[in-house]
Amino acid sequence: MAEFTEDSAGEHELITASLELEQLDAKLFRSKSLWTPVRARGVFGGQVISQALLAATRCVEEGFAVHHRQCYFLLSADASIPILYYVEHIRDGKLVFSAPVMKAAQNGRWIFMLTCSFQRPEHGQPSHSWPMPRHVPVPDDCPFQEEGFMKQSERPGISDDTRQMFLQYVQERKRSPIAIKPASTVTTTDGLVQNMFWMRAKNIPKFDSAFQKCILAYLSDLNFIGTAARSLKLHSGGEPPHRLGMISSLDHSIWFYDHDFDCAEWLLYVMISPRTGMGRGVVHGRLYTQQGNLIAVLTQEGVVRADLGERSKNSVKPKL
Repeated sequence: MAEFTEDSAGEHELITASLELEQLDAKLFRSKSLWTPVRARGVFGGQVISQALLAATRCVEEGFAVHHRQCYFLLSADASIPILYYVEHIRDGKLVFSAPVMKAAQNGRWIFMLTCSFQRPEHGQPSHSWPMPRHVPVPDDCPFQEEGFMKQSERPGISDDTRQMFLQYVQERKRSPIAIKPASTVTTTDGLVQNMFWMRAKNIPKFDSAFQKCILAYLSDLNFIGTAARSLKLHSGGEPPHRLGMISSLDHSIWFYDHDFDCAEWLLYVMISPRTGMGRGVVHGRLYTQQGNLIAVLTQEGVVRADLGERSKNSVKPKL
């Protein structure tokens, strides 16, 4: 049995370590390390997504490439206990498509479910793509996200707890295997607020396409559902009713439209939230290479609640 480690200091500095799995049987895998983000309720969702996708990928015949992946977060995961990933096939097409299903369990309870579809690439078909937004600052002109958190920690008048929170974010971002640079926030012609971030994996070699997609799945959960909170002007350091009370992913979907990209290079993540309400929010995303190639389309819904400064007598304890 492999040793399981909980990295209580934060995210592992190597993305390969964050995604690493132990194979117990032909279609059974176990996580080797997990981590919980600063002030979060459970394991980082992107880590569970990427480990699950990696497990599914290892159970598909050679020649297939994942083109779609959808998952549901059922319960929060505990970073001190390994996650077991069970893979089965609901569609085992030999010619064009293959569709494995993956369920993740902890303490005898299902905490996560993923379905994905693999396709043998079809070349020569016509295509179209939404263009990359114009006038986006290049990565070299954008500060790292931790620099912004440091400035927030130095604001006069903030509480000691809020200052400590931002300093924790600074250390978390510095340690992370994913570099993030806020690029731009613009309002579209139809009035929607569009957030853009440059992201890339740190210190990785040129991995194969299948593993690149697992890395992309990992980074795709960073800052994503937060777009819904930002559309409501909710943030952790605010005061009621603008203080963020709770944020948690419910589901997450990715459609891949490219099999040849490198997460070691900067990718532009364009995010927008078309709707929030009733304690929920939905976000849409697009990931581009620096050359403007749209490689993935994403969507997610999550719990997004404001801290209203008082507890309702009829409030229900969240399951997440």
